[in-house]
Amino acid sequence: MARPREFDEDAVLDAAVQCFWSRGYEATSIRELIEKTGLTGASLYNAFGDKSAFYQRALDHYVEGSISARIRRCEAMGPRESIEAFFAEIVKRSLDDTERKGCMLVNAALDVAPHDPAFQKVVAGVLSSIEAFFLRRISQGQADGTVTLSHRAEDLARHLLGVLMGVRVLARVRPDRALLEGAVKPALALLAADQ
Repeated sequence: MARPREFDEDAVLDAAVQCFWSRGYEATSIRELIEKTGLTGASLYNAFGDKSAFYQRALDHYVEGSISARIRRCEAMGPRESIEAFFAEIVKRSLDDTERKGCMLVNAALDVAPHDPAFQKVVAGVLSSIEAFFLRRISQGQADGTVTLSHRAEDLARHLLGVLMGVRVLARVRPDRALLEGAVKPALALLAADQ
């Protein structure tokens, strides 16, 4: 019979997220993960596997607590309002990020995914879920008359995904409110219903 775990998995994953997020996958050592999580090397490997598997779990934990949670909050709003709220939260998080860590998912896309086909699939899957959120909200807005019919819903969703990625990358090097809001504002204006 397996022994029950003697640690708080969420707390360990939170510590791992902070470690990987601030230093990146390559620069984060197993020793550092052991120090930050408080686990022994054997416990870390038994519970999470190797560094790559632990990074995957940490990234999943980040996505669930950040991106998926944001989508769930925004889904409860009207179509246009949900997209506006999504971007308002992104800009706020970007400006509040004094360490300029950026988005862990975007960091994974740039740091790990180019060299690891498994992570490419993981990152692509999350980006697809964000695009699907935009597509649902735009389609609903086109159906209720609050979003323009001048562009295909699929094209607008892809455009918003591109703007999101651009904002998150810009925020790492130029976390300037005017810059970030200036990137978002025309994209939101593009959604405006035809008069």
